[in-house]
Amino acid sequence: MTVLGCIADDFTGATDLAGLLARSGVRVSLRIGVPDGPPEDAAAFEVIALKIRTAPVEDAVSQALAALDWLKKAGAERFFWKYCSTFDSTDHGNIGPVAEALMDRIGATQTIYCPAFPENGRSIFMGNLFVGQQPLAESPMKDHPLTPMRDSNLVRLLAPQVKRDVGLVDRLTVARGADALRAALADAPPHVIVDAVADEDLTTIATACRDFGLMTGGSAVAAPLPDLYRAADLIGDEAEAPAPTAPDAGAVILSGSCSAMTRKQVAAYDGPKFKLDPLTLDSDGPQAALDWLVAQDLADAPLIYATAEPDEVRAAQDKLGTAQAGEIVEQALARCARSARESGARRFVVAGGETSGAVTQALGVARLEIGPEIAPGVPWCFATSDGHDIAITLKSGNFGSEGFFAEALEKL
Repeated sequence: MTVLGCIADDFTGATDLAGLLARSGVRVSLRIGVPDGPPEDAAAFEVIALKIRTAPVEDAVSQALAALDWLKKAGAERFFWKYCSTFDSTDHGNIGPVAEALMDRIGATQTIYCPAFPENGRSIFMGNLFVGQQPLAESPMKDHPLTPMRDSNLVRLLAPQVKRDVGLVDRLTVARGADALRAALADAPPHVIVDAVADEDLTTIATACRDFGLMTGGSAVAAPLPDLYRAADLIGDEAEAPAPTAPDAGAVILSGSCSAMTRKQVAAYDGPKFKLDPLTLDSDGPQAALDWLVAQDLADAPLIYATAEPDEVRAAQDKLGTAQAGEIVEQALARCARSARESGARRFVVAGGETSGAVTQALGVARLEIGPEIAPGVPWCFATSDGHDIAITLKSGNFGSEGFFAEALEKL
């Protein structure tokens, strides 16, 4: 029976969460989209990956509620709404509207918001989100092509997205321990931003909120939950995960992310590379990339990327429109993924949330079993695609070191 049901707003975020939960040794199952049928072979921790971070609010809420209903049928009574550790959203959503809809469906009167991930340089102090030592609004996220983050204060960011009041429990309270945090939450409004600057803060928050019907945040605040559930006898040894077997075959790397770290990772990779240009794709299609890929030795792990500097991204968006430019790149990378699989690739390294959604859908992946972590929040996953066993990792844009692509392949 499922103990914790999780809903993620994009595919890399889902694997991020699943990877941190899997550190506990408990079996974690990741579903790509809401399953069509009833729950079968449900894991103790079920994660449903949706592609709703930038979807219209109504669509995002509808899909999240469908995921919630499926997780309830799997036995879950506690739920986690996972979004990016940089709080990627607009004034309209989708973080707040989805959280409020989930609260209403399960009858929760309060939830917390904690996107902190200290291991990856994300911290919250006095309600302000930092990326490393930079406030969110001064970090590279200010130039994100879909959700530019121009304010660092999470209370101000969340307030326009929800109908109920928003409050803050700051680090000074969190530092006093779980009992102090529970007392502060008892006097707080329905939506509460909670500060966290270190891993011990996350343990305090998870301990105080363990029995909440709904928690929300980045993946790191959920990481302590398996041990807390074990201590409460909610899960036992039968929930442990089996050891996966990695397929031994060729590899391909597909990158659509334009984040600062992914740009460094593309530059650092010394294997064969092919750069996609949205304007060329719009006029000529992806055939040149497909022809190049077919000519490569997949043992060399070729890289096909649309990763570009912010001024290049803006130039393409100005000519094609933001949504159209992204869609063209995603579909090209999806076709490259299918072509690589047909040529024998069984290991896929994918960078970028939107790209990960397009690639996993193109490969027909419905369920992932979580394997070893490559970097904090980025695990290898194992699945079936068109009858073939594959390994795939879905990397959030800013995660991983500069040598991530090579490190990922070496991990297997």
